[in-house]
Amino acid sequence: MRKTLLPLVLSLSILAWPLAEVQAAEGKTGSSQTKAKKTAKTKQAAKTKQRVKVKYKNKKLALKKQPRYQAAGDAELDRALAQGNLALRSHSALVINQATGEPIYTKNPDVETPIASITKLMTAVITLDAGLPLDEEITINSEDLDRVKGTGSRLPLGATLTRGELLHLALIASENRAAAALSRAYPGGRDAFVEAMNRKARSLGMQNTHYVDGTGLSSANRSTALDLARLVDVVHRNYPLIRDISTTGSYDVEVPGRKRARQLAYVNTNALTRNKDWDIGISKTGYISEAGHCLVMQTQIAGQKMVIVLLDSWGKWSRIGDAQRIKRWIENGGAERLASRAGRPT
Repeated sequence: MRKTLLPLVLSLSILAWPLAEVQAAEGKTGSSQTKAKKTAKTKQAAKTKQRVKVKYKNKKLALKKQPRYQAAGDAELDRALAQGNLALRSHSALVINQATGEPIYTKNPDVETPIASITKLMTAVITLDAGLPLDEEITINSEDLDRVKGTGSRLPLGATLTRGELLHLALIASENRAAAALSRAYPGGRDAFVEAMNRKARSLGMQNTHYVDGTGLSSANRSTALDLARLVDVVHRNYPLIRDISTTGSYDVEVPGRKRARQLAYVNTNALTRNKDWDIGISKTGYISEAGHCLVMQTQIAGQKMVIVLLDSWGKWSRIGDAQRIKRWIENGGAERLASRAGRPT
């Protein structure tokens, strides 16, 4: 029996030996592959970490450089402003010291030009001069549609708002249907309204100003920076409601919807009314292609009350940029230096 089992055991040992060799080799290979994978992962992690470090370092360098570049740009701008080079994009501009009536910056101030929705400032004046009840309801109808430029409106036909609400929308959001409805609801209608606008302009000494509607959509509504500065000054001194409304940052109204009433949120077309760095007493913007971008304001800069008029500016934000340059110029004493060079008392 022992003789029979011995050859069998030897045979099995011989067969098992190559299998053990293969298993050992496979184990060794698997271990090598695992080690290789771990090494690759370690290298990849190190590379990623290095990239993050470089990226972070570059970001830190960029952040360090940014104030320097910004400071250099600011210094260059301040030098230009100190020399009176405001480089305004507005074709016509005027800045007046409201306390003295003295112009401290002028650029084509007497050039007559279309004034777009700056017209609505006079629309508000005529509405208030008439003493009409602000809580009286007025319904938007087809007569209020824009048939000059074909512009749309968020105010639907059939919407009923008070005169006071329409006044808010006309001054804050430059809403054309609101301004059209105000002039239509005037005693005697639109013709009488426009006549009152031109009569008021003459009484204020606005000799180069002419109105044809209450919206400003027609390019025949024309004026000069000098005339509009006079209007802004009068409105600021005598119309506290226009002061309050025109400088309001946003305003909501409720209009009828298909199933239920809906809220419409409007924001002021002058973004500076929502800027805490500005102290604005009167504001109105305007734009049609013939007039360019326009802005009139009463504001306080460096403790001085100023009237700013910017007409026919090219580029959507250029009037805002011009206003910011004027503000910086005054704050840095540019107006005083200009007066000193001209030999005027400061």
